[in-house]
Amino acid sequence: MALVLEDTGAGPAVTAGNTQRRRRSPTEESPAVKWTLIAIALLFLALVLFLPLVAVFVEALRGGAAAYARAIGDPDALSAIRLTLTVAAIAVPVNLVFGLAAAWAVAKFEFKGKTLLTTLIDLPFSVSPVIAGLVFILLFGSQGYLYPLVQATGVPIVFALPGIVLATVFVTLPFVARELIPLMQEQGTGDEEAAISLGASGWRTFFFVTLPNVKWALLYGVLLCNARAMGEFGAVAVISGKIRGETNTMPLHVEILYNEYAFSAAFAVATLLAGLALVTLCLKTFLEWRYAGDIKASRGGH
Repeated sequence: MALVLEDTGAGPAVTAGNTQRRRRSPTEESPAVKWTLIAIALLFLALVLFLPLVAVFVEALRGGAAAYARAIGDPDALSAIRLTLTVAAIAVPVNLVFGLAAAWAVAKFEFKGKTLLTTLIDLPFSVSPVIAGLVFILLFGSQGYLYPLVQATGVPIVFALPGIVLATVFVTLPFVARELIPLMQEQGTGDEEAAISLGASGWRTFFFVTLPNVKWALLYGVLLCNARAMGEFGAVAVISGKIRGETNTMPLHVEILYNEYAFSAAFAVATLLAGLALVTLCLKTFLEWRYAGDIKASRGGH
């Protein structure tokens, strides 16, 4: 018993050391482990992201600046650029309105079918874009269920701008809503209830309370939605018919040029898509850096 109670001076130090090792943060690894993980991440990014991106720009400029300018200035390329921007300009605001409405309903209200609505919002993530394009052909094609409506209105859907917009809206539908729903659920309904108790109307509460609280998540959702809208290939390829100079978006035009062995021209147009993606990423990064405090506050300081 005397041996158990004896204080040798080493016992507490060993216990403290063991406790310190048990309480060490997961980020406080040894330098070897830390730098190994960093090296693996950088190597993966270099092989999967940076090298392919650099290769696109190198191939685009292989023929010189004049050839690059001719490829971008080609009438078919300009038509593809205009169509891509037009589709994005329509699809993104549509999904912005839908995303706000859906997120507000899911996060702020309890109703039957709420789980079903959330599942339907995620549906485009699990459905192949090619299948989405085929669905719209099945609905609005010449043998489709809704073709009499197309004939009655005189507005073509398949192989036309409306069909491309519908397909793009479908594949980009979840982005805004999925950015907003978790944040709105985390914030709860306290602010809205306080505003209503002070006499604010529903619309006034939305515009002056709910919307400012989610503005950064909304912006991120819009940026992601825009990037996907401009880069969508599968659904648009099916519904558009790939009519050169008419229904070709930029991704479809790149494929056509590549299949025709016009590699420099294909990579030149591809650099525009890559540039738009980089601009989106840089804008998102800048906003995160510039308004880090506001973003943290909007998320409850977490």
